[in-house]
Amino acid sequence: MTFTLFPGRARHICAVVAMLACGQAQATTLLNSSYDVSRELFAALNPGFIAQWQQEHPGDTLTLRQSHAGSSRQALAILQGFPADVVTYNQVTDVQILHDRGRLIAADWRDRLPNQSSPPYYSTMAFLVRKGNPKGIHDWRDLARDGVQLVFPNPKTSGNGRYTYLAAWGAMEQAFDGDRSRTRAWMQKFLANVEVFNTGGRGATTTFIERGQGDVLISFESEVNTLRDQAGAGDYQVIVPATDILAEFPVAWVDKNVEKNGTAQAAKSYLNYLYSPAAQPIIAGFYYLVNDTQMMNANKSKFPPTRLFLVEYRFGGWQPAMATHFERGGELDQLLAAGHR
Repeated sequence: MTFTLFPGRARHICAVVAMLACGQAQATTLLNSSYDVSRELFAALNPGFIAQWQQEHPGDTLTLRQSHAGSSRQALAILQGFPADVVTYNQVTDVQILHDRGRLIAADWRDRLPNQSSPPYYSTMAFLVRKGNPKGIHDWRDLARDGVQLVFPNPKTSGNGRYTYLAAWGAMEQAFDGDRSRTRAWMQKFLANVEVFNTGGRGATTTFIERGQGDVLISFESEVNTLRDQAGAGDYQVIVPATDILAEFPVAWVDKNVEKNGTAQAAKSYLNYLYSPAAQPIIAGFYYLVNDTQMMNANKSKFPPTRLFLVEYRFGGWQPAMATHFERGGELDQLLAAGHR
């Protein structure tokens, strides 16, 4: 069937179509796969980026979606097809596995953003104890005493849990002047005191706060300080041990997914926003340590002094640490088995 349009009518229809095409709104959706206890942080960060993006891209309605769980579980989900555009994790190996096992990100992902793709904020591990600190907890050494029940996430599924394990090992190895046998004996008692191994940091928080289990919750300093503020300073106390680990938060866009989703530009801009001056006060407000010296000086009363060591310094890097401590049959499995004999 053939239709014939008079010239004037054709011009009118073409003009209408052109107006509709020019005025059509665009919609972009970004999905951020993140670690378990970062919900509130990104809920506060996202509106600023959305406003910035939409100012720079008029007519593009941006939606930011979040997914949170133990970082290793999150990475596994992406390997199994979860379509995250960006990852904001708390451990390098959970990002690296996306290349090593799935070829989903570029081999040089750490060189694509400043500071080896770790934004200018970091944290360490801290203890949350109940009102009055009834078990007298002051440092790592106290956590292996009889009758002290601990709650922290499983190092097999959570970067949070791995940082806790390595912080405890590194601090006590230093206290024992490098004596590995004494360190292992202490770690066996420490792990035997764990009442609940949740799969992620927020599950551990729920166990400790809502279910009332355990004497000590071990998590990122940012998390336990926020919990104390939410619950009321009189109900809980935060303790930062004298020797501790430096926890970094690597980020990357997932190349294969952003290519498929058409979100590469938004994903890269989002991660760069985490480095921006606008983001730093928000991040510091959630008790993360930031590289901005002026801001840290203004907030130094919030952060007790502690000596931080790097995974690279104490364990030779994440790959050796994973192989020695967290692979099947490694130190963690051996210590857990010995503690249950």
